[in-house]
Amino acid sequence: MRDAMTVLSLSKKLLLLPSRLCLPVTQSKCLHYVQGQMPDPKSREYFYFIDHQGQLFLDDARIKNFTSCFKEKDFLVFFFKRLKENDRGKYSDEFPYISPCGRELNFVRCDDTPIVYTHIIGGTESSPDLLSYGGAGDRMTVPFEPINVCMFPHTGRVYHPAPAKYGGIGLIKSSLAIELSKYFDFEEGDETQPPSHFTWNSSRHKLSNLLFDVVKDRKVEDGVL
Repeated sequence: MRDAMTVLSLSKKLLLLPSRLCLPVTQSKCLHYVQGQMPDPKSREYFYFIDHQGQLFLDDARIKNFTSCFKEKDFLVFFFKRLKENDRGKYSDEFPYISPCGRELNFVRCDDTPIVYTHIIGGTESSPDLLSYGGAGDRMTVPFEPINVCMFPHTGRVYHPAPAKYGGIGLIKSSLAIELSKYFDFEEGDETQPPSHFTWNSSRHKLSNLLFDVVKDRKVEDGVL
């Protein structure tokens, strides 16, 4: 815990320069903020971004790649375990998620979903395969549910259920999604529709596609469809 707090403290000693976030034209809104700003004497605000690979950055980082993302596992566990939907009624359009830490409020936006599954940890005869997220290896996982994997045909992105506090849906990282794509079957041969079956560990599963409407509704809201 001490190491996580040290990383968090060091990251916040960066120059406090004003930043501006402009949302897509469909939302027509800009937010001006300063990292570490104090809206009142008892709180500080910070702003973060999660990309489609699941990497976490300060939102106003000019360069967002593997060299500039947060990598310290204790900090990532500390941050993601507190991550939830933004229920504070503040910046919720621009930053729909929040990771509170005492008097500090960490507002979070993401490229797609806040949870991105990066790899599969193989199970045993008595335990299921696991999906890892948050860049923390086996310290943050959910059971892999082959029946509930869902490919969205308009984008080719693959999704999997996530805990409710994260919005109930997580994105599967593109490199892992490519690996999994060879296990999809399209019963009618129509690849404009979601796959109908998924073969995993020699078992062929009929997909529930419960997440399809969730993804579709989110894309409509974002103006993608």
